[in-house]
Amino acid sequence: MNIELGVLFSLLLKLILPLLRIGAFMISSPLFSVDAVNLRFRISIAVVLSVLVINVAPVPEYEPLSTNGVLFAFIEVFIGVMLGITLQIVTAAFTVGGSFISNSMGLSFANIVDPGMGNVPVISQFFILLATLIFLAMNGHLILIQVLIGSFITVPIGSYPDLSGWFDILWLWTPQMFIAGVALGLPVVIALLIINMGLGIVTRAAPAMNIFSIGFPALLIGGLLFLLVALPGIGSSMETLWSNGVDTINQLLGI
Repeated sequence: MNIELGVLFSLLLKLILPLLRIGAFMISSPLFSVDAVNLRFRISIAVVLSVLVINVAPVPEYEPLSTNGVLFAFIEVFIGVMLGITLQIVTAAFTVGGSFISNSMGLSFANIVDPGMGNVPVISQFFILLATLIFLAMNGHLILIQVLIGSFITVPIGSYPDLSGWFDILWLWTPQMFIAGVALGLPVVIALLIINMGLGIVTRAAPAMNIFSIGFPALLIGGLLFLLVALPGIGSSMETLWSNGVDTINQLLGI
């Protein structure tokens, strides 16, 4: 089978722009960007999706090294990154909520004793793993692929997104990183505050008692128990946050 070089080069030019948007999305999105997802697998998925896109969405004619070609490439990367960052705000909310609880339990001290753990507290890592499993159970990976393919219909290749509208939507969505994070950790933190108040009363009543010997174990055990009790509500909140993140992407794309 003979394939003309000009036809092959034309197909390659059509493939580049969708591949840039899809690749930028996979690099910046919370699910496909994790280290557990093999790089070859990500590249393969991006190429397959790009081949599907060029069959359903028109790709304008352009010169790859011209001003328009570079501008088109920049726009596609920008769109993919912004869509991925929109979902990263949800992941950041889980990190904030877990840090809120870890600091109240005294688990943030583990990062000082063992710097190899990184800057993400233990509870935050647990929240991120739990949220990822919930997202997969919601078929979130399929929803993301559907939204990504649909973005080429609502925001065609070579067109300019409504930056003012995107700014307004992201301006309202970004604070959810802190609002939702505090809401996730607030029930456990309030319970730990009550334990701290009880420890303060015990210290006042018996000054000779070594409060540190009973304070850390009480906060740790109490925090884990309260976290176990609050886990169903936290899981439901995580599902709602993922849904809100996908809805925000749909708003950006005008779906």
